[in-house]
Amino acid sequence: MATPTDRRYSKTHEWIKLEGTFALVGITEHAQEALGDITFVELPKIGVNVKKDGACGVIESVKAASDLNAPVSGQIAEVNRALESAPETINTDPYEAGWILKLANTTGAEMASLMDSTAYDLFVESEQ
Repeated sequence: MATPTDRRYSKTHEWIKLEGTFALVGITEHAQEALGDITFVELPKIGVNVKKDGACGVIESVKAASDLNAPVSGQIAEVNRALESAPETINTDPYEAGWILKLANTTGAEMASLMDSTAYDLFVESEQ
């Protein structure tokens, strides 16, 4: 799967995509492949403020549990409740139906500090 060019990426393999005044957040194809079959997602509480690079949830798989980190600071505006009964959606569609949370009150400066798709692909290659 090609890395979508309409979003930004963190070094901890989260993606963020602006949608109006909100920002959708999920994990990358690379991250879900490394985790393996995802079995549980601990979603954050709506209304909670998160800091850039701070833990804001947990993703568990058959291989490991991993923190979900906020790629930027903001306030949790919405979570993908469908993942509670179907966490494997992240494995099958990490960039669309597998989104995890929606942030409000994000800043452009923090978004600009993240990688574009080309830089992210190079970063992933350098890790292997």
